[in-house]
Amino acid sequence: MKQRRLGQAGPVVGEVGLGAMSFGGIFGPTDMATSHRALDKALDVGMTHIDTALIYGPFTSETIIGEYLAKNPAARKAFSIATKGGIVPNPRGVSNAAGFMRECLEGSLKRLGVERLDLYYVHRRDHTIPIEDVMGTMAQFVKEGKIGGIGLSEISPATLERAAKVHPVAAVQNEYSLWTRLPELGLLQLCKKLGTTLVAFSPVGRGVFSDVVIDPEKLPASDFRKGIPRFKQPNYGLNMQRIEKFRAFAKARGWTPASLAIAWVLAQGENIIPIPGTRTAEHLADNAAASAIKLSAKDLAEIEEILPLGSAHGNRYSHEQQGAAEQYC
Repeated sequence: MKQRRLGQAGPVVGEVGLGAMSFGGIFGPTDMATSHRALDKALDVGMTHIDTALIYGPFTSETIIGEYLAKNPAARKAFSIATKGGIVPNPRGVSNAAGFMRECLEGSLKRLGVERLDLYYVHRRDHTIPIEDVMGTMAQFVKEGKIGGIGLSEISPATLERAAKVHPVAAVQNEYSLWTRLPELGLLQLCKKLGTTLVAFSPVGRGVFSDVVIDPEKLPASDFRKGIPRFKQPNYGLNMQRIEKFRAFAKARGWTPASLAIAWVLAQGENIIPIPGTRTAEHLADNAAASAIKLSAKDLAEIEEILPLGSAHGNRYSHEQQGAAEQYC
């Protein structure tokens, strides 16, 4: 797999990473053995950046990864590990208070069984605390050697601009895919200017850009997608009209829709690392195959014709799901 650097001074990693949210069961039941097979496959294909969070489970995803690293000491040297803190699990809320961020960090280090994280994110911004103060807290973790780089998740360009004046921001993690292109309204441009990596989550559109046709009516009640407006009718049916054309385009060229969707994200900038999520080794291998796809200008133009900017029907989150994720347009 081809590689990219995570931030200006961070590790060099496989250009396609692994989002481990599904290890926590948000998209359906899973188990440790299945997740560990996925991590084995990640090593095999060079997918070396692993992204998790305290809230995935909560605690489940970090625990599963920690158990894997404990059984496979060499994997710790191969993997770049990122996690996130700042979300209160129960009752659900957001806090960027210095004491709570430290509590989150220490808990994550313990569950993962590591002394240092390559990248640590503020998972959601707490608007009761100036971002400059939050960055001061995170910079202290860097100084103490507990984290290598600072990340921010689901933020606006304005927040990034303020944060970067306090300390370099290694990565911003926001949703970015063929049907979620909000980062193109300033965030991508600012990340490039600052030398910040955009870590793109859900590059496969939460599963819609895959071989499997999702029936929202058959998703379990616990599935996060049940509440997303894009997965509700009539939006979903309208979205699928374009997505079926995209699937046909991919298959006509010998690519899977998932690998093509990820390749499209990679093609949007050298400072972008997509982190498709999966809990199975089979899907992970498909995701990793995106690194071998080289899209021509003609390919990109045809994809844009099929799925133009702003073509998605319905919001990417419901009002309740939006929470503290920043909007900036």
